[in-house]
Amino acid sequence: MAEKWISPYHSLPRNFRLLEELERGEKGIGDGTVSYGMDDGDDIYMRSWTGTIIGPHNSVHDGRIYQLKLFCDKDYPEKPPSVRFHSRINMTCVNHDTGVVEPKKFGLLANWQREYTMEDILTQLKKEMAAPQNRKLVQPPEGTYF
Repeated sequence: MAEKWISPYHSLPRNFRLLEELERGEKGIGDGTVSYGMDDGDDIYMRSWTGTIIGPHNSVHDGRIYQLKLFCDKDYPEKPPSVRFHSRINMTCVNHDTGVVEPKKFGLLANWQREYTMEDILTQLKKEMAAPQNRKLVQPPEGTYF
């Protein structure tokens, strides 16, 4: 019988897990169009994070830089962080008044698993920007914020 592969993130204590995520996020992810890091280096509970997504090519988001806030409460990674766009954006899964990514409208948050990371959230949001329902939506002026 084949052994089941278990993610290295599966059983790490919360702070070790967040330290690993911090190390990965600061290096820049993939092609460098997605990155994240701590919002406050003095926060010993590592709750408040900032993410950046550079909009995907061939979409209305092309070349735009979006800033997000992620908040990992004490029950992270058992439960997903809250995610909110700081930069104004028009997307089907984002509340138009607050910038909050609505879990019911964003599959990764709706179907959260402990192995998922902030990196997964940001890369999936970037993919969502390029999805047919979002790629041509009229966007607020660049440089405006919630």
